[in-house]
Amino acid sequence: MKRSLPVVEISGTPSQRGRQYGEAVTEQLRTALGYYAEAFGASSGLTWDQVTARAARWLEPVRAHAPDLVEEMQGIADGAGVGLLDVLALNARGEVIYDDSFSRMRAQGAAPEEPAEGCTSFAAYGPASGDGHVWAGQNWDWRAGVGETVVMLRVVQPPKPTLIMQVEAGQIGRQGANSAGIALNANGLGGRFDDAVGLPQTVIRRTVLDQSSITDALDVLCTARAHIASNALLTCREGFAIDVETTPAGHGWLYPSDGLLVHGNHYQAGVPARLAATGYRPLSPDSLVRVPRAEEGLRLLREAAAPEESRKLIKQAMSDHLGFPESLCTHADPRKPPVRHWSTLVSSCVDLTAGDYHVTAGTPCDREYQHLPWNLYDGPHASV
Repeated sequence: MKRSLPVVEISGTPSQRGRQYGEAVTEQLRTALGYYAEAFGASSGLTWDQVTARAARWLEPVRAHAPDLVEEMQGIADGAGVGLLDVLALNARGEVIYDDSFSRMRAQGAAPEEPAEGCTSFAAYGPASGDGHVWAGQNWDWRAGVGETVVMLRVVQPPKPTLIMQVEAGQIGRQGANSAGIALNANGLGGRFDDAVGLPQTVIRRTVLDQSSITDALDVLCTARAHIASNALLTCREGFAIDVETTPAGHGWLYPSDGLLVHGNHYQAGVPARLAATGYRPLSPDSLVRVPRAEEGLRLLREAAAPEESRKLIKQAMSDHLGFPESLCTHADPRKPPVRHWSTLVSSCVDLTAGDYHVTAGTPCDREYQHLPWNLYDGPHASV
């Protein structure tokens, strides 16, 4: 029997939420710390103490941006019996990886070893949705070694919207949806811009999902300075979506075509001038295959007559294996050492019209969607 993702609900003050979270995921969080200690040691020779020392540079920027999130991270650390910098490193693991990769690139005159965080995100509504519902989701592709650390987290935090997110244990934000009917799906983009310290993606994404309107969510993306480039696909239940390619040097954006929008791990709105000037090449070439294949599969949603049929078609589309193992449905490549294995950790399918959230605990090709026990619009704090 295929496993299900653990579900965790937290509420109360930021400190209380964090402690509840840390206590609930202690085992998974410690597994994550062990994996990243091994991964950093294998890729760069860094000890975990050196990783946390590098992560410390984000403590004050995060505190200045959202002090409540630092309180929540401290609560996670207290609940799991680890240090605050351990939790911060899990939240800034992508930023530490990029900084280390590019510093070695400069020193050695070589290409960075770490590809952009893989993912294929989508939004479908209006003419792209035969059942009339608004759909959002993605295949989240990342290190197979942390697959057992992924949890589904529900954050009850009135007066802010209630959130449902898929995260690695200890992270305070990633991708998900909220009770205001806004979904955020995200993809790494790659490229080096400058050495200025910006915010970690987990913090920006959590702040986006904390918003009650699509315009406020966009305001976060347009005003917060990220440390690394990342793509954000926003969808709202009223039937609107926009994709924003965020970089420290500026943003690009895309709108759906006939109600369908798909984004991967390459720049689709236009290559930033700073990268184009130095000979941009996608860090995840398989993204050039995944995006059109997802578009082709998701066009079948036009023929769906009901949500159940739509979910089957989304599962079918996101299970595509052209280019296997680095396909839309990503599997570990046996040609690489286990510590460098990648796979689809979660395939998500969110019905923003009905409030139903579905996920797979791993690749969607060989398992059914797990229907989460919460509806997005449950509770008196929901914006109905």
